[in-house]
Amino acid sequence: MTNQGSRRKLTISLSLTAAASLAAAPALAQGAGKIDAADTAWMISATGLVLMMSVPGLALFYAGMVRKKNVLATMAQTIAAVILGSLLWLAIGYSLAFDGTGAVIGTLNRVFLAGVGPTTTHPAASTIPEALFMLYQMTFAVITVALVAGSVADRMRFSAFLWFVAGWLILVYVPLAHWVWGGGFLGAAGLLDFAGGTVVHLNAGVAGLVAAYVMGARKGYGTDNLAPYNLSLAIIGTGLLWVGWFGFNGGSALAANSRAVFAMLATHLAACAGALAWMFLEWWTRRKPSVLGIISGVVAGLGTITPASGFVLPWHAVVIGLIAGSVCFWACTQLKLQLGYDDSLDVFGVHGMGGMLGTLLTGVFVTAGISGGTSGLIEGNPMQVAIQAYGVVATIVWAGLVTWGLLKAIDLLVPLRVSPQNEVEGLDISQHGEALQ
Repeated sequence: MTNQGSRRKLTISLSLTAAASLAAAPALAQGAGKIDAADTAWMISATGLVLMMSVPGLALFYAGMVRKKNVLATMAQTIAAVILGSLLWLAIGYSLAFDGTGAVIGTLNRVFLAGVGPTTTHPAASTIPEALFMLYQMTFAVITVALVAGSVADRMRFSAFLWFVAGWLILVYVPLAHWVWGGGFLGAAGLLDFAGGTVVHLNAGVAGLVAAYVMGARKGYGTDNLAPYNLSLAIIGTGLLWVGWFGFNGGSALAANSRAVFAMLATHLAACAGALAWMFLEWWTRRKPSVLGIISGVVAGLGTITPASGFVLPWHAVVIGLIAGSVCFWACTQLKLQLGYDDSLDVFGVHGMGGMLGTLLTGVFVTAGISGGTSGLIEGNPMQVAIQAYGVVATIVWAGLVTWGLLKAIDLLVPLRVSPQNEVEGLDISQHGEALQ
């Protein structure tokens, strides 16, 4: 990308071959690259924005949608995912995900950041310190596992959740991150996933769906009033997620460049379009547009644009957002009832469906060039869509099977679910000995 003097003509040259190569980001032997101050400054900022998405963003978003007796317990799960997930990422997760070029998994050469110095860089981000690249990827890992908690809110034992965080991060998230971004077989096959349609959203959504089936429905689901305690908290959380998503998608350019700007623009437009679509569908079908529906549409648009954000034109983002709001609305209001599962906070309906939809639409709208004020050329083709579908299927199979096996194994160590009495009492008291007054 270049700025040509006074004309300020923006050019992005991105062929499908080059895009696939960037998405794969082969993790070759790390070394001392040329660290750029501007890129480093931007990625430090982006890292802070993504961490903000978990704490306090996701914590507030989820807490506002559960009942009063479970607010603290829900927030505690998000914080625990950040704490435990970060330490595990340092210890082993980063090395297995981003060191080495194996088709299935990385190496143990970077455990506890062994060999990482002040000037060491990673091939996927050669202009920033490798320690910063590791930290940025850490924020992705911890929010992904925290997302899953929304599916089993109000009923999962805290000790069981800690076991889940540890096992799921290493067994599910790390391999997928390597397959797509760390030199694994999906990236090598040409899968395009700019910021986590498969690795983050579809992965968490499928895991949440499996967990909802394994855990069973909440006590009183379908009969009792399970309305959110405080939607104002959820609205604040949505705002923090929305702003943080600029770091999530814009930071995935791994440099302070025009591609980051286009990713941020696509992110914002898709969020607006997703909210608009959900709002009008709810207005049409239920006579009133709910606040919960509007913020759900925002998150649906954000999650769906994530894999495509660095590959598409601004108007593509609007189309993707409109589709996202419509499809995710259907998934949360119709598909959920048809399949008979209790996904407490609609992790599958919003993130799972959004991640799958966005990954497929990336193949449809991926654009080879954006030049000046022209509209660019749509380069999506059936072959690319087929590759995207291959990535979707691989993610669903791996996340689904391993999550099911992990939950069954944890249940042998410690009960997954609190007792019926504790569930009625509330997880704040039963799991943490505290409650909101």
